[in-house]
Parts: sequence; structure tokens; C-alpha cells
Amino acid sequence: MLRRSRVYLRQVVNLMAQRPGLFCGAILLSVLLILAVKFTCSRAKNVVAQAPAPVRFFAAEAPVVDLYLGQLEQVERLRAIAEVSLVFFYAPWCAHSMSARDQLQHVAQRLGKEVLFVAVNCWWNQGKCRRQKNFYQYPVIHLYYRRFGPIEYKGPFTALYVERFIQKVITPLTYLPSRAILKDFLSYHEPGVVGFFEFNSSPQPPGYITFLSSALQALKRDFQGVVRFGVVTNRRVAEAISVQEDETVYLHRHFNSSLIFPRWERNFTAEGICGWVFQHRESVLPWVPSTGAKSRGLEQELLKGPALLLFLPHDPLAANHPLQEQIADIAVRYHSCCEDSISRDTKGRRRLPRVPPGPLCCNTLVLPGWSSVSGSAQNVCELCLNRSVGPAASSASLDGTGIGDRGGSRRCSVLELEAALESYLRHLSVSGGRLTPHAHTHSPLLLAPTCSNVRNTYSPFSHYSACCRPLLSEAGNRTWPSDGSVGRPSPIELPSSAPPPFAFVPKADCPLGDGIAGLRCRTNKTLRFYLLDSHLHWELAARLGAIGNQNASDRMFVAIVDLEDETHYVLDHRGGFTESLEPFIQNFSTSHSHLKRHLVGDRRPQPSQSLIQEVTTDTFLDTVMDPKRDVLLLYYTDWCGFCSVLNHVLIKLARLLQNNSRLTVARVNVASNDLPWEFMVDHFPTILLFPRHRKQLSVKFPDDSRFTLPNLLRFVLAHTSDDPRPAKPTPRSSSSSSSSSSSSSPVGGGSGARSLLEVELRALRGEVRTLHRARGRLSQQLAGVWRERRALELQARALATENGELRQRGDLLEELRREKSRELGEAVRRLQDLADASQGVLAEDTVLKVLLAALKEKGGGGGRVGGGREAEERAEIGNQEVS
Repeated sequence: MLRRSRVYLRQVVNLMAQRPGLFCGAILLSVLLILAVKFTCSRAKNVVAQAPAPVRFFAAEAPVVDLYLGQLEQVERLRAIAEVSLVFFYAPWCAHSMSARDQLQHVAQRLGKEVLFVAVNCWWNQGKCRRQKNFYQYPVIHLYYRRFGPIEYKGPFTALYVERFIQKVITPLTYLPSRAILKDFLSYHEPGVVGFFEFNSSPQPPGYITFLSSALQALKRDFQGVVRFGVVTNRRVAEAISVQEDETVYLHRHFNSSLIFPRWERNFTAEGICGWVFQHRESVLPWVPSTGAKSRGLEQELLKGPALLLFLPHDPLAANHPLQEQIADIAVRYHSCCEDSISRDTKGRRRLPRVPPGPLCCNTLVLPGWSSVSGSAQNVCELCLNRSVGPAASSASLDGTGIGDRGGSRRCSVLELEAALESYLRHLSVSGGRLTPHAHTHSPLLLAPTCSNVRNTYSPFSHYSACCRPLLSEAGNRTWPSDGSVGRPSPIELPSSAPPPFAFVPKADCPLGDGIAGLRCRTNKTLRFYLLDSHLHWELAARLGAIGNQNASDRMFVAIVDLEDETHYVLDHRGGFTESLEPFIQNFSTSHSHLKRHLVGDRRPQPSQSLIQEVTTDTFLDTVMDPKRDVLLLYYTDWCGFCSVLNHVLIKLARLLQNNSRLTVARVNVASNDLPWEFMVDHFPTILLFPRHRKQLSVKFPDDSRFTLPNLLRFVLAHTSDDPRPAKPTPRSSSSSSSSSSSSSPVGGGSGARSLLEVELRALRGEVRTLHRARGRLSQQLAGVWRERRALELQARALATENGELRQRGDLLEELRREKSRELGEAVRRLQDLADASQGVLAEDTVLKVLLAALKEKGGGGGRVGGGREAEERAEIGNQEVS
């Protein structure tokens, strides 16, 4: 066996010597196979690329120190060398940060010499800012005034507002050196806080630093800086506001008495002064804050009551705002109530103003359901109104009826009488004789036979005293005209024994004579004034009904929003903004306001040709209230999932009835279109049918019926008719008409329903014929499809046969591959045996060479020659044995 191995190894060595390229290729192929198996079986490691290093966020030429590696420790060092510093925390990926960056660079170019601007990347994970600060949004602006701070800016990230806020921080106090400047400072509509500090004893008194800190503390609460802080150093100037003591803080108020900070009750600290100011300040014309993010601040203000929203273009850096000052003057006069003319009850609640008696105007009115117990009094009441305060000298009445006061004679308008009568009937009291008001009321009421019981009512324009008393026909005080019409009696005089209806006479300087002055205290519809920057809130104005270019610089819009009544009114200021604002407020405040509720609708163009007509706010009345058409209306919203599911049923109905010229299928998106209250529904989806000629008798699709095509068609046929009035059968033909209607019409809709049903039946027959024709075409198409299917089946069988042959060939090739693999494995095994045998032969040759060398050294001379020959013969014999 060893001999065979050696022989095989010698053959391999000879083959390697003859063809070395083949041997090297085999070795290379083996190495590649081993490497492929190794990389395939090993698990690849997950490799995460590191985040790229941050770069500068601001431009290199911008006067902003950009700490883009988040070096928060350098911020404190930079702040120590600056009087006022601004720190801008940003995230490089944040879109708001990118937008604010451009605005901040513009502000830094203007105020770079006065303020130090520092920007810090608070998103870099290796920076200190990311590890120490936890901001839930970006960007964030902090301002520092010397050692005071941080003062966070919470306003919009626009250049004008940011620069205005920085200027407020730079100069938090206004120096007031003279009485004229002090008067101008306090005359502004915004709240004013004045601190009196004498600088004689020390350069900076201790109280001054506290007052300065309180002004900075106020900026934390209000970025607009509405509350203004001023300082007085001259005692003579301080005496103008009755301030005598040093280190005194004075809060000026327009409507109530001004206040002095109570140092004996509160600690004289910055937080204490700021809290006291915001607790007792008067807000005449507040701004709605715009934070630039989602907020519910406006909703919280609207929940307090009716609000007057004024959208005005505002420039924060402008020195004067004439339009805002005019509106502020209106707001001040609106809130300026005469406290001396307002009485209060025992609990401190405000009562109605009491005015002196004045000329009376009386009208005779009929009170239905009133009768006296004795039967001597008629159901007639004489109502007298005392209009002592109000726009009596106006040439035209404020209610729009055209009945005014001309030539000194006073006439009572219908609206005034209705307001007074409604108030009087709600507040009847016991006095004099006994009357029963209504049949359903069991409590007896007492009325004096004379006008001794006087009741107060009011409106925003005048104050009334109503006097109602039954008229006795036996006494002859008042009689009815012979023609039965209601007469207009002349004014009457109150009896001398009756107590005066008004006991208090207001002061001469009380501004109740003006139409807008003190209106807040003379009406239950109290308005709250709010200013909004039209550049920032124009989207809200557009949703309320504003129309105009959003890029215009002079856009203005005014609306009154009442969330409780779910209404809002829009001011038409084409005749003048400030001139139309006061009548707009007065018309809203009156008890019988003629302002029309503004309806906001979808202004997008609607398709003209459609099976289902889309109705909007502008087209609702013209479409639905058309007296010549029956209208089937679907109420839906975009967020209603059931409305989307039911659309296909409505489309089928519209296709079925599209040949009917007297029926309109429509729908309205209530979420995008406001409707009058009488046309609203309580849930969605809802279907209403408005029949022609009798729109007031609209019918609702039953909620307990399934919304299917047959039910909907039956509902339409049952409630449509050609006759505008329901027919009244005569007694002679009632039975025949009822039998014929019951037999001819399955739904009992009369002749109109039958004619409509015939039209629909003809339409259905036409559709059936169309379906038959479509059926024939479909049969031909099916035959062609069957033939193609048969051909495809034959092709599939042929492909299956070819697939079987290919599989057989594949099996043969697989068997051949296995045989070749087996032969290759046998050859590899033989090569391994030859390699082992060659190693043994080499070892024996080495031993023989060593022995031969040893024999040569032992023998010598002839002996050496003979010994040498003998050794050679032995070696040759050994080689022969090996071979």
C-alpha cells in the first residue's frame, strides 16, 4: 500500500511539473470556496454612522456669537461683559428656528452695539446645553438685564416685535421730569405705574432697584409691555398725583380710584409690586397675544362674554398710532360709568341708574288675557314712558323706524314700547286693586287704579319708567273709539299723592347723555374690547368673514363674537372706520337690535353641472326656498363617516330622478357653511324634504328607517304634490276619491304622486331596455372571453408538457452533477494518499543518504571502492523495491 501511494504521489508530482497552471487554479478555487463559506456563515455586525459635526447656524458676517457646539459655559462669561444680552437657543433642523434666524439677524444688525446676541445649539448631543436644558420647543429667546434674568420672550418671532421687546428691556422705566410729561404719561389708555424716589441721599436708593426689577418682572408676564412703568425724582412733580412720601408706588386707573402700594400690608419686593399691579390694573383695550404656536388664549377670553375683535395693522416700533388712540378713546368712554348715578343693593350688586322724571309719552295697549276680578276693568292698559335721559334731541330715532322727536313733541316708537312692556310684565308688584294676568297663572297681582306703581326699564340709549293701569270705562277716564280702533291718548299727569318715580338726580358732569359714554353700565350686553394685529391674525379674520388681500398693509376688520349665542356680527366700515364703530356698538347693545347675524360660507366655486347640487351659504335660500321645485337636502360634514357611506345611495337616487325637472337633490356642508337657525339640524347625516308651494312644511326622513334607495324613493313620492294646497274632497265624492286614490297610488300621494310615479316608471322602462341591450353586448363579450380561455387552456397544457420534459432534463443533469462530484471527491482522496506516501518516501531517502555517507566514511582505499560499490548496489535494490 505504501508503495502504491508513493507511485501515485510521484505521478502527481510529475503532473504538477508538466502542468503547473492547472494545479495553481485548483488551489485558488479551493481558497475562494473556503472564504465564501466563511463569509456566508458569519454574522455581519451592525455599523451606525456617527452624526456629522455641527456647523455655524448664523452667517459669519452677522453680529451674533454662534456657539454651534453647545458651549453653554461660555454664555455666562459673555453675559458678564454686556449690559443687556440676548441668548437664542435653537435646533439646526427646526423650521421655526430657521425662520427666526433671519428675523434675529435683522434685529442684530440694528441693535448690535447695545445688545450682545448669543446663539446656542441646544441639539448637539455632545454639547453641554443639550445635557442641561430641556426645551419642549424651539427656538427659545432669553434676555438678561445686567444680573436680572432670564426674561423669556413669548411673542411672535418677527423682527418688529422682537426689537420692540428688546427696547422694553433696555429701557424698562420712563423718566418723568415735569408735570406735563407726567400728565401725558397717565393720559394714555394703557395702565401706568409711577414710582417716586428722591436721589438726593444716594445715587440709587434701595427702593429704586426694587422698582426697576418689578418693571422687568412685568415683562415676563406680558411681552407687549402694556403696563408702563415711570419714575419721578422731583417732589413737585410727584405732588401732581398727590404723592408725598419717598419710595412710593402709584397705580393710575381711568375708571376707578387710583391706588398707592400698601407697604404696610405687602412686602416691598419686585414680585410683590408686580403682582399687586396686575391684580388691580384696568384693561381697557387689551391685545390678544400671538405666541406663534397653538394656543387657547383667545377662547378663554371669548368665554367671558361678547367680545369686540378689532383687527388693525400694527407697527410695534411706531411712535404714534392714531387709529388705535381713537379706538382707545371710544373704549374709555364706553367703560366710563358714572359711579355716583349707580346705586347698589345690600350685597353690593350694581342696580340700574335712576334718573329724574321727565316728559311722558303714553300709549293705550291691549293686554290679551287680562281681566279684573270685579269685572269693572277692561283688558286695556295705558303704558307711559319717561324718556328723561338719552338722545332726545336726535332728529331720527335709533331703532330705524323713522319716528323721532321733532318740534319738541315726544313720540314713543314701537320698539321702545315693546321693551318697556316686556320689562314691566316681568316685574309686576303688589299695589292697590287685584288683577289676574293670564289664565294659566294662579297668583293674584295687585295694581293701583291710578298710576302709582312705576317700574323701571332701560335700553342702551335712554331710561324708561313704565306705568301700566287698567282703564275703567265707568269712570270715563279712557274710552274706545266708535270704530273699534286703538286711540292714542294724550299724556297724563301723575297724581300728587304718588311717590316720585326717581329719587336721585345725577351730577351735571355724569356722561350718561352721550350715546357711547357709560354704555357698559347701561346694558346687559357688555362688550370686551380686544386688539389683534391683522398681519398675524388675518387667517382668523378671514374665517370670520373678512374679504381682502392678505398682503395688504391697510387691512382692517371688526367683528362682535358672542359664543354663548353662537353668533357674530361684522362691521361695514366703508363709510368711515371710527364713524361707524360707535353706531355698531350701540346697535348691538340695544334690546331690539337690528344687526344681522353674519353667515360665513364656503366661497370656493361649485360645479354647475352635477347630479347633486352643492349648496353654500350664499345659494342656500335661492336653492332650497325655490317655490317651483321640491328640494331634497342632505346635511353632512367632512368629519362625519356615516355621511360618506351614504353618498352612493343619494347618487343612485339622483340618477333615477334626473329627468324630473321639479325635483332637486342637494347637499350642504354644515361645517363650512353657516345657516340660519331655523334651518339647522341636531345631528348628521340628516335629510329634509322642502316641498314646493309649502316650504314651511318641511319633512324629515325618519330616523328609524333604513337609508336605502327604495325607502328614500318612497319618502320622496309620499311628500311631493303638484297642488300647492291639499285638496278637500266633497262629502259626495269622498268615498270614491279615497278608493280611487288607494287603488291607483300605493303611497297615497294623490294625482301628483301618480304622475310622478308614471314618469319614473317610464324612466325605469327605458333603463330596462338599455340593460337588455347591454346584456346582449355582454353575452358577446363573454363568448369571446370563453374562446380566449379555451386557447389559454391549450397553451397551458403544452407548457405543462414542456415543463415536464425540462424537469426530466434537470433530473439527469442533477444526477450527472452528483456523479462528477463523487469522482472529484475520490480524486481528492487519492491525492491526499499520494501526499502522505510522498512524505514517507522522502523520509526514507533521507535515511538512506545518511547511511551511505556513514559507509563512505568507514571504508578506505580499495576497500572503499568495494564498499562503495556494494552500497550502490544495495541502494539500487532498495529503489527497485520501492518502485
